[in-house]
Amino acid sequence: MAPDAPLLSMTGITKAFPGVRALDGVDLDVLPGEVHCLLGQNGAGKSTLIKVLAGAHQPDGGRINWRGEDVTLRSPIAAMRLGIATIYQELDLVEGLSVAENVFLGHEPTSAGFVVRTREARAAAAALLRRLGHPEIGAGRLVGELSAAQQQIVSMARALSHDVRLIVMDEPSAALDPDEVDNLFRIVADLTADGVAVVYISHRLEEIRRIGDRVTVLKDGRAVAGGLPAKSTPTSDVVALMTGRTVEYVFPERPSAHRSRPVAGAPRGASATAPVLRVRGLARDGEFAPLDLDLHPGEIVGLAGLVGSGRSEILETVYGARRPSAGRVEVDGTPLRPGSVRAAVRAGLGLAPEERKAQALLMLESVTRNVSVSSMSRFSRGGWLDRRAERAAAQRAVRELSLRPDNPDVPIRALSGGNQQKAVLARWLLRGCRVLLLDEPTRGVDVGARAELYAVIRRLAADGLAVLLVSSEVPEVLGLADRVLVLREGRVVHAAPARELDESRVLDLVMEGSPTS
Repeated sequence: MAPDAPLLSMTGITKAFPGVRALDGVDLDVLPGEVHCLLGQNGAGKSTLIKVLAGAHQPDGGRINWRGEDVTLRSPIAAMRLGIATIYQELDLVEGLSVAENVFLGHEPTSAGFVVRTREARAAAAALLRRLGHPEIGAGRLVGELSAAQQQIVSMARALSHDVRLIVMDEPSAALDPDEVDNLFRIVADLTADGVAVVYISHRLEEIRRIGDRVTVLKDGRAVAGGLPAKSTPTSDVVALMTGRTVEYVFPERPSAHRSRPVAGAPRGASATAPVLRVRGLARDGEFAPLDLDLHPGEIVGLAGLVGSGRSEILETVYGARRPSAGRVEVDGTPLRPGSVRAAVRAGLGLAPEERKAQALLMLESVTRNVSVSSMSRFSRGGWLDRRAERAAAQRAVRELSLRPDNPDVPIRALSGGNQQKAVLARWLLRGCRVLLLDEPTRGVDVGARAELYAVIRRLAADGLAVLLVSSEVPEVLGLADRVLVLREGRVVHAAPARELDESRVLDLVMEGSPTS
């Protein structure tokens, strides 16, 4: 292999699935020690391409050259043995096993070929975690006890437990706070300094400019640009290549005041200006301190804070998925039974969780079933399911949110991330939800679909829905919310109208703020 030759060359890669051509002659060259960024909207072919590279999919055509030799990657094990590791956005860790067991899963250090040397595995895993800047993650801890950010680090340690020369990172920063992103970039810099190449996928264009060397852009299964300089190519050019049009992060215009008219389903006689959701003294020991919150119809309130600040835990406790240690949640003045999701849903609450594939979607079911699953009693007659009525109701809901394709019979797994998120919103729209809890609503959603989701969320609020929003992206919180509560270490350190805050002020508060009096 010549010193200046590509480490990896993928040439003319094609891959078709029933009814769709996912890759149509894609070329990708990756140099040793570079960060090569792969960009494209959801559905552009990025996931299929990296699964071909990982050996999880077999291409229908094309050629893969690795370190100067043509290769066939028949399985993920074959790719790993060559030195190609893939860290997927949806982490494939085993929660019931320890950190060390996950790190060395499939290539455990053994004696006599079958006795696992547990002490050696834990010591080696601990060394990898120190290299990654996270010695506090115990090698003997169960992965299921770790946060999403910590699980990301374990997945990286697993990749480094092999003699890798190329690591594919699919949205690695999605679950990380700013400090963790800085640590991730330090790790990437250390790897590339050692000659390891990184294929980096992210929807956050500012990250691409910060970390990337070159960029390849996919659109509709084709590489529409390859080898662009990451730091000097204008963002507008990249977005235009991805979408075929100029798209900017423009949030819908914020109304001068949230609407006060009652929402469909509100109790007769309920005040239009009274809070639909009232939280008083809500707390969970070790997660967040007592919280007071009023949320009115048509209002969007944002929770801003770092990972681990208690944002998601607050949403899940309000929804009944976690039982509070103190306090109460009321809807229209009626207290909800603590720790009861059923009571919350019946009262008109809906949750779109952070991990939509694992926590919200039935990936083997159709769009219809995913939309109707929380409203099944509407379509049951004498123990029989009226499938025609179910489908018609689901189709009305998805059309109202401009979900594409609008055919409710397609499997949910065939949809892009943005359209899967719309299906979750359609579920609560069909249910007649009055308070929508959104946790990272645009995680893993491409630049074009984000603008559509922002418009949908704003329109739902304009129609009287109350929204409680969590996002790791401060501009998203400030762009969508009417009011913002800033959290640090489980406490509200500041509360203000979004118009009175900017990104630097919020970041100062989440990192250095002290609780308000």
